[in-house]
Amino acid sequence: MKQKYLAHISEDRTREQSVKAHLLETAELAEKFASTFHSDMQAAETAKAHDLGKYSDGFQERLFGGERVDHATAGAKELCGKGNIFNYCAAYCVAGHHGGMPDGGSVGDGAGAPTLQGRLKNSVNDYSPFKDEIQLHGLSAPPLKILGKGGFTLSFWTRMLFSCLVDADFLNTEAFMNQGIYRESDGEPLSVLMQKYNDHVSSWLDNQETDTVDGRRTEILRACLKMGKGEQGLYTLTVPTGGGKTVSSLGFALRHGIEHEMERIVYVIPFTSIIEQNAQVFRKILGDENVLEDHCNVTFEDEQEEEKHRLAAENYDKPVVVTTNVQFFESLFSNKPSKCRKLHNLTKSVIIFDEVQMLPTEYLKPCIQAISELVYNYGCTAVLCTATQPALKKYFPKELAEDIKEISPRVQDMYALFKRTNVVNGGVMTKEDLLDALKQKKQALCILNKRIDVQEVYRQLINEGENGVYHLSTYMYPLHRKRILKTVREKLAEGKPCRLIATSLIEAGVDLNFPSVYRELAGIDSVIQAAGRCNREGKLSADQCKTIFFQFENQGSGRLPSSIKQMRDVSAQIVRKYEDITDLKAIHDYFARLYDFRRDFLDKHKVIEAFEKGSRSCSFPFQTVAKEFHLIEQDTKTVLIALEDSAKEIAEKMVDQQYSMQLMRKAGKYCINLYENDYSALWEMGMITPLFDGFAVLEQSTYYDENCGIQLNTEMGIGHYY
Repeated sequence: MKQKYLAHISEDRTREQSVKAHLLETAELAEKFASTFHSDMQAAETAKAHDLGKYSDGFQERLFGGERVDHATAGAKELCGKGNIFNYCAAYCVAGHHGGMPDGGSVGDGAGAPTLQGRLKNSVNDYSPFKDEIQLHGLSAPPLKILGKGGFTLSFWTRMLFSCLVDADFLNTEAFMNQGIYRESDGEPLSVLMQKYNDHVSSWLDNQETDTVDGRRTEILRACLKMGKGEQGLYTLTVPTGGGKTVSSLGFALRHGIEHEMERIVYVIPFTSIIEQNAQVFRKILGDENVLEDHCNVTFEDEQEEEKHRLAAENYDKPVVVTTNVQFFESLFSNKPSKCRKLHNLTKSVIIFDEVQMLPTEYLKPCIQAISELVYNYGCTAVLCTATQPALKKYFPKELAEDIKEISPRVQDMYALFKRTNVVNGGVMTKEDLLDALKQKKQALCILNKRIDVQEVYRQLINEGENGVYHLSTYMYPLHRKRILKTVREKLAEGKPCRLIATSLIEAGVDLNFPSVYRELAGIDSVIQAAGRCNREGKLSADQCKTIFFQFENQGSGRLPSSIKQMRDVSAQIVRKYEDITDLKAIHDYFARLYDFRRDFLDKHKVIEAFEKGSRSCSFPFQTVAKEFHLIEQDTKTVLIALEDSAKEIAEKMVDQQYSMQLMRKAGKYCINLYENDYSALWEMGMITPLFDGFAVLEQSTYYDENCGIQLNTEMGIGHYY
């Protein structure tokens, strides 16, 4: 009797899935996923090979309690035996479909090495019975258009192939465990969302005015809808603060998606505060069921809803996805199945990069190369959206750079009409000059580069008896900051005294409306973001509302990170050259100079070079790059401020080791991040109690001020200046 080879057994041990069924069903799914980038046959062949090792006696014994065996290397070996570079690419996917794609390594790597070369030299259990059930033909060349030397293009395709495999593998296994039932996709077609959108903006489109703020917003909206019918490719959307780019860009994306039969819309945003704000707008227009908010601060009271969100986030199974720069780009350079599952669902998407000037300069080139691949080979349209458009054209491949299209009409005129504040050079100021200026203002926002300066100015105003003074920095946990902002908004609306002293966090998607703003010089884009908080509602004339940028005498207290110092120094050049630093030419010149100043550090870990070098040998450092590619590289640790009842309950559960993703997300509302030396100093002084590596709890109110947050100061030998 012919032996039956099993891939899975149900948890209750009553049902079995054969290896043949699992391989063929997974291949069918992977083929469907990869059809969006014309690699359906290649994905099917890869999927058929991924579990060939389960045809071994060793794996069959494992299903019934035997020892663990490597069942992935067999398929990788089989593919490599088929010849050509594309089979070798598929071998990465098969070898890494559980633990992650390895580095390619070199021919000198021996058996046992963690590289693909080493894996291929490992001995494996006999799996030859697969030949009676599975026909493996190997991969032919996919229709890739090469950018650069071809290594980056090929490695990017390999990661997309990997995505199709691991998502199909997971979904088929999940369906078997769920009585053969596949999870249903959530959300409605883009055509239905377009109708909802039209209903929402119909009254706006009736506006025929041309020289009012509302009229210009409507003009931008109409342009987005018109340009949405344009060809796929690379676009910019340059809209001044208050121009309605959030809703207008959604109109472009929906119209464009329908025009080109695209799959979904993805918003990539630098800060969670902006994500939460935009996602709320999208849910209001399109409905909760159509919007996936993918970031670490999302919480749900209902466990079932939490699980639905987690599953959707794993493979972006919604028509509209709102995510962070970190999630998006780190997934594109990851080697892990959990992060890569969703990548194939980026194909045939309209991708909006909001506040694109916030792309970290240390990773600018690989991020732009990834965007280029998505547009060039995967049917995507990318929109670079901001009020301060950076000088990125020269960093895109010429195939795309020559055809970048601007969506917004009459950009220069738009900026003139939406001008609500005069941005003025305040020159060099002492702390005393700044204090005197703030004391003369009933309502003012002051943004400084360093937290120590924020604390000093705040405390000095309080010590001098000033009322209505508030402090905001990342030394305060998010829920605390939210309450401060609520109070500030109330004071502003009531016309009561309100001076807010803050760090740059206030510029990240926080809508405030001050009549006066003071901004210590940093990047030109930061000054313009600060100006967006001055007379935001346009109720006063621009002449009545000043945004004053300045530099501290002796640059204030302490030191700045080199990156911020560089931005400030380049901004100083722009200030000397241009009378109006908000002019579009000045903004472009600022970014051009900044990128040129950092030209040797726009690909900090030489990611592009690492992949391009593998173009001939197909030796790609997937694992190494994934470990190094972190957009936020500051070495920080987390402290839970357990002073409120809810935070105390969370801390108690953690002490009892009742950890869960839902609990950790709830904890985020009460957490602050500290640099490692500050964290260690607090630990040594007994101010915090570590719960696990990199995570501690603060339970004594003595160490947390209700106005300024956690108590760190240089007299104690702790507290970063910036």
